[in-house]
Amino acid sequence: MPLHTDRTGALLGPGDPAPVEALRLDGRSPFVLTGDHAGRAIPRALGDLGVSAAELDRHIACDIGIAGVGRRLSALLDAPLVLQTYSRLVIDCNRDPAVESSIVTLSEATAIPGNEAIPAAQRAARRAAIFDPYHAAIAACLDRRAGRETILVSLHSMTPIYLGVSRSMHAAVLYDRDDRFARALATALREPGDCLITENEPYAMSADSDYTVPVHAEGRMPCALVELRQDLIAEPAMQDAWAHRLSQALIRARTLFSGECL
Repeated sequence: MPLHTDRTGALLGPGDPAPVEALRLDGRSPFVLTGDHAGRAIPRALGDLGVSAAELDRHIACDIGIAGVGRRLSALLDAPLVLQTYSRLVIDCNRDPAVESSIVTLSEATAIPGNEAIPAAQRAARRAAIFDPYHAAIAACLDRRAGRETILVSLHSMTPIYLGVSRSMHAAVLYDRDDRFARALATALREPGDCLITENEPYAMSADSDYTVPVHAEGRMPCALVELRQDLIAEPAMQDAWAHRLSQALIRARTLFSGECL
């Protein structure tokens, strides 16, 4: 599928949404929230990428429910929130653009014809229009908080069934080199005793497979990536419930983490 751009080479045009939704950038909370796969928009120039509407409603297009959880959690905590509005099928904003999986040709078992054999200039156009503004917004949000306590929390959701394999965990906490805050968050999420909370399962974080936390946070500030199971946050009431649970767990984890660091 060819890529159509204007004479400046820009991918996005009139009627396309902005690549970033940002809320409460001056929020008082120590937490900064991000949503790398929160949106499912596709630039009009790319059509539907050759993917059916039914497939675009699935988890392959976005992290179902996480935008709603993020907005509610931001309000509860008075925390800055930066959300990506475009589908991960256009470009994955939690992958280094230099790797092939940045723009997938196969997602789970679904072929993405519009991503086949994309020339370098077209990959660059997607990065310039979507990936770079999103990460610039995160960097600017963090920079304006210089000198303030800051904990970065990347919000994601996971499908309850992947390639036919069911997932029993309710939520997962991911980390790479600096696990201290993430482990405190996993402990806090488990404390009510009614949910299975895993660590680095079904995914593990690394600089090879992730971008937001390794680039913006590790070595600079406490951080964690949270995965919520999508069937548990599919409806607004469920999103409210998990936002409340996460807000309480984050506050508790901050206390646990601070005690560990004394």
